[in-house]
Amino acid sequence: MSFHVYLSGEIHTDWREEIQRGAEAAGLDVVFTAPVTDHAASDAAGDHLGETSSQFWRDHQSSKVNAIRTRTLIEQSDLVVVRFGDKYKQWNAAFDAGYCAALGKPYVTLHDAEIVHPLKEVDAEAQAWCTTTDQVVEILRYVLKA
Repeated sequence: MSFHVYLSGEIHTDWREEIQRGAEAAGLDVVFTAPVTDHAASDAAGDHLGETSSQFWRDHQSSKVNAIRTRTLIEQSDLVVVRFGDKYKQWNAAFDAGYCAALGKPYVTLHDAEIVHPLKEVDAEAQAWCTTTDQVVEILRYVLKA
């Protein structure tokens, strides 16, 4: 049985690769998916649809194109990992967590203790709060091999 895990959130560190390496080392049958992590490409996802009159409409257009991928992959996943970094506000990650909650889709959060308070509602709906990628891998190991 392949377990499908969507890796949502922060794009400025290698946390996704750490989880993937850990799952592989543990011999877990996991298929990982993610949003487009090339920031410029994501921002330009809707540019082919034509020029817009403002940055708002460019962002609006691209967010809708990005949502095709994001919604599909979240809906197809067995678990979503939502990573919040400390450098930027990841509103998209918070939205993904809310989408998971609305769908009844299991998700875990991954973030430092310093941002527990602003994420209290997001964490309250999560099945777990992790502070390390090793903890995420251990959850996957338990779910798949216990």
